Amino acid sequence: MKNRKIILNEEEIPTHWYNIVADMANKPLPPLHPGTREPIGPEALAPLFPMELIKQEVSAEKWIEIPEQVRDTYKIWRPTPMYRATALEAALDTPAKIYYKYEGVSPAGSHKPNTAVAQAYYNKQEGVKRITTETGAGQWGSALSFACNIFDIECEVYMVKISYHQKPYRKTLMNTWGAEVFASPTNRTEAGKKILAEDPDSPGSLGIAISEAIERAASDEHTKYALGSVLNHVLMHQTVIGQEAVKQMDKAGDLPDIVIAPFGGGSNFAGISFPFLRMNLEEGKNIRCIASEPSSCPKLTRGVFRYDFGDTVGMTPLLPMYTLGHNFVPAPIHAGGLRYHGAGVVVSQLLKDNLIEAVAHDQLECFEAGILFTKTEGIVPAPETTHAIATAIREANRCKEEGKAETILIHLCGHGYFDLKAYDDYLSGKLHKHEVTKEAIEASLAKLDTPIIE
Repeated sequence: MKNRKIILNEEEIPTHWYNIVADMANKPLPPLHPGTREPIGPEALAPLFPMELIKQEVSAEKWIEIPEQVRDTYKIWRPTPMYRATALEAALDTPAKIYYKYEGVSPAGSHKPNTAVAQAYYNKQEGVKRITTETGAGQWGSALSFACNIFDIECEVYMVKISYHQKPYRKTLMNTWGAEVFASPTNRTEAGKKILAEDPDSPGSLGIAISEAIERAASDEHTKYALGSVLNHVLMHQTVIGQEAVKQMDKAGDLPDIVIAPFGGGSNFAGISFPFLRMNLEEGKNIRCIASEPSSCPKLTRGVFRYDFGDTVGMTPLLPMYTLGHNFVPAPIHAGGLRYHGAGVVVSQLLKDNLIEAVAHDQLECFEAGILFTKTEGIVPAPETTHAIATAIREANRCKEEGKAETILIHLCGHGYFDLKAYDDYLSGKLHKHEVTKEAIEASLAKLDTPIIE
């Protein structure tokens, strides 16, 4: 091919976010009040989010205009590049063509600033003084710290304890942008104290950290909460990725047969796949969109579709999602951003309707894929991203077996230069194959008393 790198100019940064709900035949079910278990309206979210984000959360509009100040901030790192992975193709000896959209060029090193900047902007517009949040591997916390610094808002981050200790330089990065970072569970909140009373050695989970961040926000009228994945408005903000990717694939004279992204709560998967799913829904295309998750936290492939809390303590509205149960505490794998018990509502509905696919991988297979990618393409991928690479390799090998020259697009959602301890553990033989047992999933789900969806 002529150009291995496919780039866009600043004028080609999307001007609107895409809301896939407008194109869905089966709309997501409504959230329920955690106490009454009756459907709730936008007003129930007002203590946590600024009104403009609440409007986006419940919007049925297909296109939401990106504010000029947000789009100008995007120009720091957007548009992001796309590459043809020719060296990886050669190593696999596959007839498949493999591309990857690289979000690791952002200041925080991942796709997360696409929504962090937007959320900080809307909070600033409403006079919010402080934003609380949770973070797993630290990528979301880093992104929000970066965004809050731009808009002069205090930032308080509850980082899952195991990741807090595994990835100390993520904490340093957040501190550099002015954020306070705490290893969750903490003694700063009633939620944290409750967890520590039950398990003093708790490694933490995203669900626990969400409980702590929400509690802090709900107790102060000048403080709001920000979520880095799962919610509709977050997924929508990320569609700048896929919209750029559609243009870049067109410039390459190609169209993916398969789009693959890692899956934690849904933001990076939605970001790249939803604009391609729009082509399926509007134009009758047949692009396979695959969510790639860890076998230690397989909510899409082994969870159940029912109402559940987004946090561990039960402070959030009940959401219709694929879940392993809000009390589920995943194994402390290095892919901290994928250690979440549930899936975003919109993604869950798409999976239920068989409009997307999901697969799970063990961490050893993922790191093997990450090492191969590093050796062939020169970029060290984040542990989360290695899941998508593992799926792409699996699909590329299938193409080889079947003699099919399909086109595969990977979402390389972040780099792994703050995750080298993970690679060191893998190379030193300290990591082991881990797949959550059927008994562990059943035990977690047995604790649920939330509404079952017929």
